[in-house]
Amino acid sequence: MPRFSIIVPVFKVQGFLRECLDSVLEQSYTDLEVIAIDDRSPDGCGAILDEYAARDPRVRVLHLPENVGLGRARNAGMPYATGDFLFFLDSDDTLTPGALRAVADRLDETADPDVLVFDYARTYWWGGTRRNVLAKVLAEAGDGTFTAAEHPEILELLMVVWNKVYRREFVEREGFTFPPGYYEDTPWTFPVMLSAERIATLDRICLAYRQRRQGNILSTTSRKHFDIHDQYERVFAFLDSRPALASWRPYLHRKMGEHCLDILSKPDRLPEQDKAEFFRLTAALFRKHKSGPVPRELRVLEGGFPLYQAWRQTERAGRELGRRGMQVRKAAAARVKRGWSVLHEHRSLDPNLAVYSAFSHRGALGDPAAVYHKAREIAPHVRGVWVVRDEEEAAQLPPGVEHVLLDSLPYRRVTARATYFVNNVNWPGTLVKRPGSIHIHTHQGTPLKYMAADLLDKPGARHGLDVPQMLRRADRWDYSLVANRHSELVWDRAYPCHFTSLRTGSPRNDVLVRARPEDGTAVRARLGIPAEHRVVLYAPTRRDYIRGGHVDRIDLARFADDLGEDHTLVVRLHPSLADGPARGMGLSELHRRNVVVDATDEPHVEDLMLASDVLVTDYSALMFDYANLNRPIVLYTDDWGAYAASRGAYFDITADAPGHVASSYRELAWLFASGAWRDGESARLRAGFRARFCAFDDGRAAERVVRTVMLGEKVEEPAPAVPLPAQAGHDVLASS
Repeated sequence: MPRFSIIVPVFKVQGFLRECLDSVLEQSYTDLEVIAIDDRSPDGCGAILDEYAARDPRVRVLHLPENVGLGRARNAGMPYATGDFLFFLDSDDTLTPGALRAVADRLDETADPDVLVFDYARTYWWGGTRRNVLAKVLAEAGDGTFTAAEHPEILELLMVVWNKVYRREFVEREGFTFPPGYYEDTPWTFPVMLSAERIATLDRICLAYRQRRQGNILSTTSRKHFDIHDQYERVFAFLDSRPALASWRPYLHRKMGEHCLDILSKPDRLPEQDKAEFFRLTAALFRKHKSGPVPRELRVLEGGFPLYQAWRQTERAGRELGRRGMQVRKAAAARVKRGWSVLHEHRSLDPNLAVYSAFSHRGALGDPAAVYHKAREIAPHVRGVWVVRDEEEAAQLPPGVEHVLLDSLPYRRVTARATYFVNNVNWPGTLVKRPGSIHIHTHQGTPLKYMAADLLDKPGARHGLDVPQMLRRADRWDYSLVANRHSELVWDRAYPCHFTSLRTGSPRNDVLVRARPEDGTAVRARLGIPAEHRVVLYAPTRRDYIRGGHVDRIDLARFADDLGEDHTLVVRLHPSLADGPARGMGLSELHRRNVVVDATDEPHVEDLMLASDVLVTDYSALMFDYANLNRPIVLYTDDWGAYAASRGAYFDITADAPGHVASSYRELAWLFASGAWRDGESARLRAGFRARFCAFDDGRAAERVVRTVMLGEKVEEPAPAVPLPAQAGHDVLASS
């Protein structure tokens, strides 16, 4: 008996069917059967199904004699299911890699609940991906099982059949089947969720829900959308048959009203001439099943269709007024800002005022933070004020750190008077550089990938990026901090502006240069890492050749398992991926299960570097900072060709690497299993890399910045730059 019976109804999806089936059959978890139902599809779907069944015994195909629709096609497949759990997969959707393994593990962990609800992401025909906006409901449900009454918010998730797996014995015992018609998921999902005695959740994206440009049944203009009324009648009939569930009637009454009004409001659902009739039927159904007070937003159903039309027109007018009001407010704010600038342009600058920002106003972080702390120590007369984007970021600042909110009145006051501006990204274009002010740009590390003007011939990498505007903002720089000769050459080339390069080293790396073996102990304890474990920090960067920037290059669960029980794998995604679907593809769930440590939200990456024993990365600039620790670095570069072609790179990192390079997972696993990751060759490669890219980092970078710029002292540069070693591959800078 297999663990999963995956039931796939098929109709007119020949362009997507292979991708769907491959996503199932290529899962690392193989204890499954596929029951594919050819719903009399007029295209080539039937032949494709027969082809797959001929080469994989796990696939069984049913060819129906007539088209019966999605719901009844699922019903046709259910009697043939022998698995412990039923999984209904639409034939244009796909499973994400590792999905079934994650589902199976969660089922084992929760002792086979009646229903397991998992997450999904919408994938759009134009290439975009968007995670379920209510994903937090899955995480907040807890580790155990529950009923819908205990966690009613679970019903706020999309009420569809395909984001869940169902214990087959539970389905058969309750006699659940799908009705005919559109919206067949409604009279299945509500009864199932209300009847289930044990529900569990999995906070992981297991399914890619394809948003087709055309061909989506529910986006087809048709009277078949009237089926929604019959489907809710079935839901209420189910409630009538289960007196113990009567308390759910007010909730379902509200959901019905909201659902029907949503269909009516969609421009592509109902023929225009049928909308009045749809409204009347909805209102009649709403009156029939009324139970308790009517929510304010649904009272429109107690009137007639003309009242509904007037309500909709009022809504649209309100939105338009809001839009115009926002434009007026923005214009007024711009005038106020211009007036403020004119008012203060004749006031003298405060020579003892410095304004700081980092990572687009996300807090006291990176190089600007290192400069700030050193200034408080050796130049206490210089008042330091941080710019943060909102109150939430302000709450994360250390005690005693003065701050202003971006675009607030206090922000305009301090930026109008400040002499020093320290940032690792460009300041907003509205900030006018006054004569006598000094802008210090720290950058965000040593560049491997193309930056700024060098992106002009990389249209994919600079999509959405206004390079000329970036350079105009960079024209405000007075000083550009550099950690090595390579960076100095890159910034001169990528930012053709009038600034002075300061060979200071990277201020944020001071803590790494001065690191002691015990410095990471507190961080390990805070992250719950056993003191005796070897810590592997995995820090992949984003990709420009794929929309959204995230590609799962490594099976994290497998890597953690291969490393062994005496290792802890700490994962830090690129900050730009922190709020997207990347963590939902498995990282969050692996963190919850203590398989890996998700450290993406750790504000200070320096802490993670100090706590680790080895870095595994691909093309992240983190490697240049990490080299200051003189600890092993392993590169995983299985897509170097695609990365370099899409983004552009200043040199071939695979030829001039800081350690061993793995071009496949097999090679990566071998490096750790054999111990080669820390052998003599690794040390030799690291020494050459350090000589080239850590030349100016001597632990005094922040001090050098403060003394040179703020105190006006003459400070010696770090040790003379080490000559650039001969390059094994093409080096853009050497040939420019």
